[in-house]
Amino acid sequence: MTPVRVSVLAYPGVFASEVYGVPDLLTMAAHVAAARGAGRAAYETAVVSPRRRVVASGGFRLDVAAVRPADVLVVPGFEPTPAGEPEAALAGLGPELATIRAQAAAGTAVVAVCVGAFLLAEAGLLRGRGATTGWLYADRLARRYPEVLLRRERLVVTDRGVTTTAAFSAMYDFALSFVRDREGPGVARATARVALLDDTRSSQTPYVDTALLPAPGHGFAAGVMRRLDRDLAARYDLPALSREFGVSTRTMLRRFGAETGRTPLAYLHSARVRRARHLLETTDRTVAAIAADVGYRDAGTFTTLFVRHTGRRPSACRTPPDPHRAT
Repeated sequence: MTPVRVSVLAYPGVFASEVYGVPDLLTMAAHVAAARGAGRAAYETAVVSPRRRVVASGGFRLDVAAVRPADVLVVPGFEPTPAGEPEAALAGLGPELATIRAQAAAGTAVVAVCVGAFLLAEAGLLRGRGATTGWLYADRLARRYPEVLLRRERLVVTDRGVTTTAAFSAMYDFALSFVRDREGPGVARATARVALLDDTRSSQTPYVDTALLPAPGHGFAAGVMRRLDRDLAARYDLPALSREFGVSTRTMLRRFGAETGRTPLAYLHSARVRRARHLLETTDRTVAAIAADVGYRDAGTFTTLFVRHTGRRPSACRTPPDPHRAT
């Protein structure tokens, strides 16, 4: 079997665990394949850099090799700045951006983990492509790179040879899908079991913590979002919403889309689903009652949207009763 050459791009401030996460899981998959009699899967992994020395987050020094031809280039995420602005981490990464462009031009499949998507976007690889990133940084990616077709609920998005993932552990979702495509579902499933990984999840929406999301600022879209948040159950009326903000419907869609990468209706659906998930986890109200609370009169329509956003049915979000709680 011809080895698949997987290079991981190391750079200053990169998360060290994300450098080694994908290679380690591929190594595990190779052992699983051999144990199942499928033969040892062939992967050649290397940590590469256009620099001679790389210091990762936490001050860890990484051993790196020179950039080489590869079948897959993995671009890990970086440690965010205290202010939480990913843009600051892009300063000074010109050699890495040039490496990403050159590898893509050579036909290498490129994969970004979490905020590694910012490097791909800065290198021009995400222009007109579908992509995702960690939910905490999705709005920032959309604002900085409006040409990216953001799929913010997705864990893994692949579009014409370029793959992006959600935050941190989603690198394993990518690695498992890579193993599944190459070695088959049996090896992927067994690898997930050995590593105690969930190979059935499909959305990052269940992990969103609205308390950690940056508060809306003073921009146009922020005002629209605050307006929608004030009454999630109200009927969506784009013309009325546009009049309230003194713009045409076309201008509303254009300005909101430029700042957030989605439509007001898409934002409203996601906000409703987040609120519904909170109610499902913290109350005993019926699914139909919660659906009505967030603006859906038809429980079936609500369930379809909920599954689309979270990958799970509403009933699966119920917090199980505590068997030790006194009654």
